[in-house]
Amino acid sequence: MILRALGSTGIEVSPLGLGTVKIGRNQQVKYPQGFDIPDDDTVVELLALAWDLGINFIDTAPAYGNSEERLGALLPHSRDWVIMTKVGEIFENGRSRFDFSVQQTRQSVENSLNKLGRDWLDVVLVHSDGNDMEIINKTAVLQTLDEMKQEGKLRAYGMSTKTVAGGCWIVEHADVVMTTLNLETDADLPVIERAHALNKGVVIKKGLQSGHTDSVEDAFRYVLSQAGVSSMIVGTINPAHLRSNVEICNRVPGSLSD
Repeated sequence: MILRALGSTGIEVSPLGLGTVKIGRNQQVKYPQGFDIPDDDTVVELLALAWDLGINFIDTAPAYGNSEERLGALLPHSRDWVIMTKVGEIFENGRSRFDFSVQQTRQSVENSLNKLGRDWLDVVLVHSDGNDMEIINKTAVLQTLDEMKQEGKLRAYGMSTKTVAGGCWIVEHADVVMTTLNLETDADLPVIERAHALNKGVVIKKGLQSGHTDSVEDAFRYVLSQAGVSSMIVGTINPAHLRSNVEICNRVPGSLSD
């Protein structure tokens, strides 16, 4: 795969990124079918396969159960991967709660550094609860991430947004936006277009509608052909699905290296 620039961050990512919620959590998820969390050997094999297929980008979060801890312990070539994690959402006792305070933000970043075994984090996003503009205007979470970037704790930051207004604000003021785009939902296209104009990183979530799409190849082609899209995150614990996703991704013009 040909790596794509993550905006102006200086980071390059594979057009297909691997989502890792399924290696850490199987409660309160929105996939079509239930699943068992894979054992360590299975995770190691999946991650090694992803690397061999050209994927260098992983998405995780504290809210994904013990995903960060398992990545820190099991990830092959760990220093060479680009890892994106998050702050703001905590998943405990089968449910989520949100905390965007300065103290929790700093603690969350430090926890992620420790669990992932990193000296710095590549990308940290605010895990929005849906109230993007309230988070932006009434909390100091983004200011705190900016300060931690200046301290060398992270290379880039932004938000996984839920609204067009929030997404547009983020691309005006931060480094990376994670936004929704798929064959059924294109409301966030203005966010992507503005990010492209400003050379900001764009990571797509729910590109396959959390596994509900019937047109996987059309979805990949639609999402990855949008100007400015850096990467599309797709979660799987099935090696056959991973291979298929990479093969489809590689058929999108401009995605496959010679």
